[in-house]
Amino acid sequence: MATLCSQSIATRIASSSKEQTSSGRVNYGAKAMTSKNVGANAFRGDSSVFMKRAPVQNAVLRASRTSVKVEATAAAPAPAGTPLKRTSIMVIGATGTLGRQVVRRALDEGYDVRCIVRPRQNPADFLRDWGAVTVKADLTKPESLPPALVGIHTIIDCATARPEESIKAVDWEGKKALIQSAKAMGIQRYLFFSIAGCEKHPEVPLMDMKRCTEQYLEQLEMPYTVFRMCGFMQALISQYAVPILEEESVWGTDDTTKTAYLDTQDAARMTLASLRTEEAIGQTITLAGPDAYTIAEVIELCEAKSNQEAKVTKVPLGALKLLQSVTGAFQWSRDASDRLAFANVLANNEVVSAPMEETYKLLNMDPAETTTLNGYLDDYYGRILKKLKEVGGQSRQKDFYL
Repeated sequence: MATLCSQSIATRIASSSKEQTSSGRVNYGAKAMTSKNVGANAFRGDSSVFMKRAPVQNAVLRASRTSVKVEATAAAPAPAGTPLKRTSIMVIGATGTLGRQVVRRALDEGYDVRCIVRPRQNPADFLRDWGAVTVKADLTKPESLPPALVGIHTIIDCATARPEESIKAVDWEGKKALIQSAKAMGIQRYLFFSIAGCEKHPEVPLMDMKRCTEQYLEQLEMPYTVFRMCGFMQALISQYAVPILEEESVWGTDDTTKTAYLDTQDAARMTLASLRTEEAIGQTITLAGPDAYTIAEVIELCEAKSNQEAKVTKVPLGALKLLQSVTGAFQWSRDASDRLAFANVLANNEVVSAPMEETYKLLNMDPAETTTLNGYLDDYYGRILKKLKEVGGQSRQKDFYL
């Protein structure tokens, strides 16, 4: 099957690489920026950026918990050869389930954290409340990226397209522009989150793009670390834990695919641990939880811990594949079809997991400290049921991030 980028990855990488010249210039079509002129020229207008400040100014900035607007006259390019602080990191996708945990952990460990945010209905005030600095930029607007990267040592890329967004625009074109900017700006470390088994499923557009991005980082010789994720425990809360508690229907399939779910807090710990390990540079590491579960087993766990019987609506995988075929025939429903392509992964009844012994050694971490799904659900239901008992009410909350 012809796919978006695997069919022409060599061509795409070659053409994209040509956009970057030996002078460090990255060509974005109508606009071109270099690491030398970005300090002065890229800040014209009303770009929201964070420039290098003295410790006192940084303290005032964090205390204000607001984004800072810097005019062109206030921005002077850093002298050539000025070393970057190893503690200065940029988190992309900071409002997401994983990204917010990475931000929180990095702040706890003393890093200076900057987060790219976009104007949205639910503002990212909580990031500033925690002590991070937010800057306005957008992966789909390449010219907005270089100003946001000034003074950054490490990029931690947790972003992926939201359901209402184009996967291609964000996860391929946007990431390509971000990596080009990072290369031109001299970013020292690039941590990228991919999907476990992406190399096995080029027919799934998002997995294909993740694999292409991995190859692109290697092709441009970025000092990268790729983390391939199996699945997050937090996703099971809204999909299964809460609906079962509220006696609502949950969706199930007839596959036997097993997934080793990982707590995002543990994923964040592993991410920050990799920054302390030079041996992690150039590595592609699959992060998996302690045990793998089928969806049926997840539902059984939720039933046992909530003392509720689940109302399961089974969806045949054949129906999902048919729906993907139908939606893929129309341009307006192409993105929905791309997401439904994950049915192909389920159909193979795989075990989405990986051995973690060497990873724990590499990151100098104790595997006993990694949360199990059983323990995670115990903690979740323990908190919720205790709270409900205290207030004498019923759960109607749909957005728990524990």
